[in-house]
Amino acid sequence: MSGKKKRRLKELAEATADEKVITNADKAVTLELQSWSDLPADLLELIMSRLTLEENIRASAVCKGWYSVAVATRVVNQAPWIMFFPKVGDMYEFYDPLQRKTYCIELPELCGSRVCSTIDGWLLLYRPRTHRVFFFNPFTRESIKLPRYEMTYQIVSVSAAPTSASCTVFTIKHISPTVVAISTCHAGASEWTTANHQNRLPFVSSIWNKLVYCNGLFYCLSLTGWLGVFDPDNRSWDVLSIHPPKCPENFFTKNWWKGKFMLEHEGELFVIYTCSTENPIVFKLDRNKLVWEEMKTLDGMTIFASFLSSHGRIDLPGIMRNNVFFSKVRFYGKRCISYSLDDSRYYPRKQYHDWGEQDPFESIWIVPPQKFSAFS
Repeated sequence: MSGKKKRRLKELAEATADEKVITNADKAVTLELQSWSDLPADLLELIMSRLTLEENIRASAVCKGWYSVAVATRVVNQAPWIMFFPKVGDMYEFYDPLQRKTYCIELPELCGSRVCSTIDGWLLLYRPRTHRVFFFNPFTRESIKLPRYEMTYQIVSVSAAPTSASCTVFTIKHISPTVVAISTCHAGASEWTTANHQNRLPFVSSIWNKLVYCNGLFYCLSLTGWLGVFDPDNRSWDVLSIHPPKCPENFFTKNWWKGKFMLEHEGELFVIYTCSTENPIVFKLDRNKLVWEEMKTLDGMTIFASFLSSHGRIDLPGIMRNNVFFSKVRFYGKRCISYSLDDSRYYPRKQYHDWGEQDPFESIWIVPPQKFSAFS
């Protein structure tokens, strides 16, 4: 090879090397110019959803992009926890679905009792052997007794916390196809008030009743899906002319009457129907049309469903919105079973459950105090 050709090849090699250096330098400059504000929106939302309210507010001051994501994922409300009741012993577990943490605490005060309902962090409990009815706050260990009363179903609704003067406890019992017995008690009362009321078929009262207090009235969703209402002021009972929610035929199989949940949220009534492997269906009562309407979205609300007490919350992290969370935990406490209306599927995948088969007194959702992090 001639000297001229060798020089030409050397010059080409040097030029190529220089171009590589320039390209690498450009890449380095580009990487240096990238900042935290360039994070992908989905990754940023995931990070923001893990922050406390105080951390979220600080993060929102970084830039406009962070501000919009921070506001969208900001947690203002306290998410309910699942409280698990042991078969034996006094050790109780509480599961925080937001932090995915489990806390254990001994509560010997609850020995021999069964849970009936929850309200604002209070449990309403019943001791079958002594007929003792009482409120207990597991976060403060406070207890408030009610008069003794023999409960048949232990399905109860409460209008307000027992520390409120407006607290009323309500329960209903089947006497005959055309008669129900309704019992109420106020905090501080010396006895329960019980009276029989004429009932109208096809309302059928049973242990599978769902009771909810809403706008000054107690509502009862019956075994057959009909809605009864009790006015505690004038002590009147009526069965509303509202047909049960319309579900697909395959819902009416084994235990279909058990897998129902009802809740009140901001003055509205919601019902969740479930059926084994089928996707749950959420209905909202249209008070003007007097019909149950199926919901395709919860408009940002999160539902926490359990047999004895269900709750609705807004202003929770974005990843929790438009979901129904059930009081069942999988994978050794790592994940609470939920159903996403946005994705039309259960999480974790294929973790559907026959909610009608679950022990109704095994667990319940309870709302801890604001900023409550753990038991001391």
